Amino acid sequence: MTVPATRPARPYFSSGPCAKPPGWTPAKLAIESLGRSHRSKIGKARLQYCTDLMRQLLRLPDTHRIGIVPGSDTGAFEMAMWTMLGARPVTTLAWESFGEGWVTDAVKQLRIDPAVIRADYGQLPDLSQIDWTSDVLFTWNGTTSGVRVPDADWIAADRAGLSFADATSAVFAYEIDWTKIDVATFSWQKVLGGEGAHGVLILGPRAVERLESYTPAWPLPKVFRLTAKGKLIEGVFKGETINTPSMLAVEDAIVALEWAKSIGGADGLIARSNANAAALDEIVTARPWLGHLAADPASRSKTSVCLTVEGADADFIKRFAALLEKEGVAYDIAGYRDAPPGLRIWCGATVDTADIEALGPWLDWAWKQLQTA
Repeated sequence: MTVPATRPARPYFSSGPCAKPPGWTPAKLAIESLGRSHRSKIGKARLQYCTDLMRQLLRLPDTHRIGIVPGSDTGAFEMAMWTMLGARPVTTLAWESFGEGWVTDAVKQLRIDPAVIRADYGQLPDLSQIDWTSDVLFTWNGTTSGVRVPDADWIAADRAGLSFADATSAVFAYEIDWTKIDVATFSWQKVLGGEGAHGVLILGPRAVERLESYTPAWPLPKVFRLTAKGKLIEGVFKGETINTPSMLAVEDAIVALEWAKSIGGADGLIARSNANAAALDEIVTARPWLGHLAADPASRSKTSVCLTVEGADADFIKRFAALLEKEGVAYDIAGYRDAPPGLRIWCGATVDTADIEALGPWLDWAWKQLQTA
């Protein structure tokens, strides 16, 4: 088959870490905070500025606190689990690998016995089964299955339990009703195209009340401790991190957040993700050998879009992705190792729609190359 004439200008379609913002270069990083203590005046100021930008772009209400914590999204969500679970029954939702990971940690590490509501890859569980007298753990956007919750309408406004949202592939890509969220976590490496290693923890007032009124039965490592003498450590949410952050990663996040602000903030980010997902859907619809793992458009991800490939096994997908990587036209598009064999193409806001459109003919090229072979 003839090699396509147009190549994606930025072939970065990884689902994490994701493409840097358009126009990003290391020269855009402010360096005055580098080599300085994070507790210095400039260190605290830059951490607070980063936090303020996130609050503004997320349209986070004053009722909710937001802070930078260790360990990427995983660390942030584990911190929430270890400090707040155990006060009442727990329900966990699992329809892909990361949701299953929270089930495993709840059962094997915290040794609680949660109710587990599952669905197969590509499906969403029956959300009407949830008992909101329990604490509920869920993944807003399943990065490894391409399935998301369509909105927050299913979360009870009068819930007795807390809602815990692993929102790392959802924030900055969907409208989030923060009145329905007690705990949310994410990392900069997804929709913002930032770096990993740092997580972000968002706490609503009911989560703070839990932290100040409940002491878990298990010991807490230092990096998980959010209270002292029964009160929330407010400094964590005012630029005073629990441990030493990478100021280089913080400056990189600031660059991404300022870029997001320049394109219209949350609305601009959401519009870009929607345009990318629509462009990829056109590619899929036009090819009988491609399909969406998430069958229902209402719960189909607009960021981590997972695709089925007719007749493909894991080896075929590996060779398919390798062909495109060798050509320098698509990096890291093989599906997650625990997911059914397929492709996973990131459509978050830092990807340009023109690059998604240019990818289509290259998918045809790789498909026909392997069919011929």
